[in-house]
Amino acid sequence: MKVKWMLDALGRDYQWVEVDIMSGGSRTAEFLLLNPFGQVPTLVLEDGRVVTQSNAILLHLAEHSGWIPTDPFERAKMFEWLFWEQYSHEPYVAVARFQRVYAGRAADAVEPRLMERGYVALGHMEQALTTSAWLAGGQAPTLADLALVAYTRVAHEGGFDLAACPNVRDWIGRTEAALGII
Repeated sequence: MKVKWMLDALGRDYQWVEVDIMSGGSRTAEFLLLNPFGQVPTLVLEDGRVVTQSNAILLHLAEHSGWIPTDPFERAKMFEWLFWEQYSHEPYVAVARFQRVYAGRAADAVEPRLMERGYVALGHMEQALTTSAWLAGGQAPTLADLALVAYTRVAHEGGFDLAACPNVRDWIGRTEAALGII
């Protein structure tokens, strides 16, 4: 959804093609020609070139937009959060959600480490949002906010209770409003 939200926020025309990953849609020979990693999302540009990995796609699409800070320090902070999202948030929050929503596992069947590390990630975000309305610390949302709101806003579906994270809950609302997804 991150890519779709970015395209919509930028007012870009696009053709959205659903790929059913649960039935192997990203593992077909046709799809693997586009994206040898066999993952979604995959962006096919008008000239046929392909960009994969959601955050790389976001960076490509948002070039020269307000979603990437011009200030070098704020831009570095945005990158910090984008890298952190892939290695310290998504592997726990998104995977717990996947196990509950798509794999149909009961709460007690989800690996406890996923829940533990997911709460650590959410706590890190809660702390960061005590000093700024936006993750990168600037006056406006950046790609860091867009990337992290995707799974944070549905963390409850993975069994995460955001009751102890009022700053995160407020940030979700601000970010959704900025993206027009509420």
